[in-house]
Parts: sequence; structure tokens; C-alpha cells
Amino acid sequence: MQTLLQQIRQLQWDDHRYYHQCRINQTLHLISAISFLVAYALLFVDPAAAGIVGWLVGMVTRQSGHIFFEPRGYDTINDSSYDHKESIKVGFNMRRKAILISVWLSIPALLYFSPDLFGLIKPANSFPQYVHDVGLMWLALGAGGLLFRTLHLFVIRSPLCGVAWACKILLDPIHNVQIYWASPIALLRGQRLDPLDAVHS
Repeated sequence: MQTLLQQIRQLQWDDHRYYHQCRINQTLHLISAISFLVAYALLFVDPAAAGIVGWLVGMVTRQSGHIFFEPRGYDTINDSSYDHKESIKVGFNMRRKAILISVWLSIPALLYFSPDLFGLIKPANSFPQYVHDVGLMWLALGAGGLLFRTLHLFVIRSPLCGVAWACKILLDPIHNVQIYWASPIALLRGQRLDPLDAVHS
């Protein structure tokens, strides 16, 4: 158990120092984290709404921060190129994210043209039911993506790495609130990039 906790902490630290240097990105991750905590609560009362909140708010803000604001050049703080960071990333690097986002965007169109999902579900006969089906499909996509990458890491790395990564992803909303709650304040004070003093300590 101690080894698992250490692995989770290492994954969290690597993710923070490599991919969350921009205070705008950190602030968007704070918004994302809060929305994911709301989605977690909604799982118990309205899973479809959880899927919609998680993807439309949580994932859009989170990935927007990475795509538009995070530096892509040479990482002088960590003495690492962007290509190197992408090659060693345990979870979803930008290429894998592009595939996941493409599937996410295709789901509403798929359900529009095939409301019964090729005979697999009861077809929606109203717009609210259509939105409900999209939410459930998005939720299934999130769970499926998590499970697929976890099992993939089982094979290409180790079971410990797979379990640690899955735990890290599920704990990200709580962890992001803990470490990014002050990021909006730092941003308002004019600090665009986190100095990441711990890297040099």
C-alpha cells in the first residue's frame, strides 16, 4: 500500500511540474476540479447529468488549459523538451487526447443519426431524452477510457503503474483543488507562470 501511495504521489508531482506551469491552466484546472466533484456527486442521483457536467465543463476547461495556455517549447525548469515529456507521459498525451476528444465529439452526431444506437438502446423521442442519452454515452466513454488505459498500463508497464494511474485520475479533482486554489490569486497578481520552486529545492 505504501508503494502504491508513493507511486500516486510521484505521478501527481510529475503531472504538475511537467504540464501545469501556467497559472491560467492551473486556474482552469481548479474550475475543472470543482465541476468534477459536482459530477461525482451527481453520479448517485443523475448519472447522465454527471456525464454532461464532467465533459462539457470539466474536460473542456481542463483540456483548453493544456491546448491553449501551457508552454510547448523547451522546459527550462525541468530541463526537458516537450517531445520528451510527451513520450514519457503515463496517461493521455496530446495524441491520445486528440483521439479521445474526437470520439467524444462524434457521440452526439452518432446518436442524432442513429437514436437507437443501431438497436442497442431505446431511441429517444424528445430532445431531453436525446441529451440524457448523450450524457450516459459520455459517462461510458470516460469510464471506458479510464479502464482501457489502466489495462494498457498493466501490459506495457506494470499492474502497480496501472492501478496508481487510475487512482491518480480519480483523485485529481481533490488534488487539484488542494494545489491550485491560490492560482487565480497569483494570476491576478501578474504571475503568468508558476516558478515551481520545489523543482529546484
